[in-house]
Amino acid sequence: MITTYIGIGTNVEREKHIRAAFVELTSLGRNLALSPVYACESFGFDGSEFYNMVVRVDTDLNLFELSQVLKQIEIKWGRAADAAKFQDRTLDLDILLYGNEISQKKPLVPREDIFKYSFVTQPLYDLDPQLVIPNDGRTVEQILETMSDVDSLKKSIFNFSW
Repeated sequence: MITTYIGIGTNVEREKHIRAAFVELTSLGRNLALSPVYACESFGFDGSEFYNMVVRVDTDLNLFELSQVLKQIEIKWGRAADAAKFQDRTLDLDILLYGNEISQKKPLVPREDIFKYSFVTQPLYDLDPQLVIPNDGRTVEQILETMSDVDSLKKSIFNFSW
């Protein structure tokens, strides 16, 4: 089994889609762990506030299979197959890390969003602050310390329980 970290984002019917993502991800493996849910402004476009979180799961799927399954889950829950990057979305599922694997072709891992966006890095930190990012050598905590927008995140009042 490989431990993978999956970022979840939604700004359309947020509670419904965060719950749906969790239910769907339970079928991908075992030992699921959930970060808190964070609310943050949309980035790159003018849209509704997002909910973001990260799920850690141990899976037997290979990287390509996992990527395909996540894409199908997104489509099942209303995301257009040809959805643009910066727009409202029902569900966005991104593989952030896949064990210690490094991939320069899609899906790219580690995902660059870990280094760019606190709404990805903070929930990853909540799950495993001392996790070392492959091909970088820094821990999640060290990366988070370099981010200036962490204070703009707020834990959601939405209490996600399973």
